[in-house]
Amino acid sequence: MDTSDALARLAAVIESRKPRFGGDPASSYVARLLHKGPDAFLKKIGEEATEVVMAAKDADHGGDKAKLVAEVADLWFHCLVALAHYDLTPADVLAELERREGMSGIAEKARRPNAT
Repeated sequence: MDTSDALARLAAVIESRKPRFGGDPASSYVARLLHKGPDAFLKKIGEEATEVVMAAKDADHGGDKAKLVAEVADLWFHCLVALAHYDLTPADVLAELERREGMSGIAEKARRPNAT
């Protein structure tokens, strides 16, 4: 299975849930998040990121690594909702990762404006 295809399929479903395409907040979780606006999905991203950290810490101490995978999936999902809100796609993120490919992480970060 091509991961980028799976992300593209999920992004297409999320896109179809936008209010302008008839997404119904009463029957769709994605439509509800998009209807509520950035505060709703950004809060979920923060929650999911925290859950990823907690699951990783648990995995360090013998916890179930499947829990980490599940939490990362939740985080990625909510990030895809954010991308859709801003009319971006997983392809945009993949293109940025490809642009960085082969570049030192330290050098890449130093090239960013306001890098710390």
